[in-house]
Amino acid sequence: GQPAPDFVLPRDGGGEVGLAGLRGRKVVLYFYPKDDTSGCTKEALAFTALAPDFEAAGAVVLGVSKDPVASHDKFRAKHDLGIALLSDAESDVAERYGVWGEKSMYGRKYMGIERATFLLDEEGKLLRAWRKVKVPGHAEEVLAAVRAA
Repeated sequence: GQPAPDFVLPRDGGGEVGLAGLRGRKVVLYFYPKDDTSGCTKEALAFTALAPDFEAAGAVVLGVSKDPVASHDKFRAKHDLGIALLSDAESDVAERYGVWGEKSMYGRKYMGIERATFLLDEEGKLLRAWRKVKVPGHAEEVLAAVRAA
């Protein structure tokens, strides 16, 4: 029930999206590591497939990664994505949501975005958080939570 950290970020296709401008709608804010990688593509396609259902339930879906807008534009076009992709190039928003941290792959440590999703209510308050998300079935689980909220 606490207020979600506010932000304004550049989006695919140009322009910006700010949390304050989305008052009156539920917001599904999902953080993902990188455009056009296997898991991130599956997650984006799952949210895209359910986009009309999220819309009907009064929610907007926003994907956030460090990738630049140009990368988001290519990712969106290549996979015909139907959700907005926001660029958090400096990781400021990821840090405020607690999803920026040390990761490890093949024994190499690096900083990156942890796959996580947040559901915000119409006033911008946090309703639910999913951490360390596993992609299969996740978009459906989030949609069920939106409908129940």
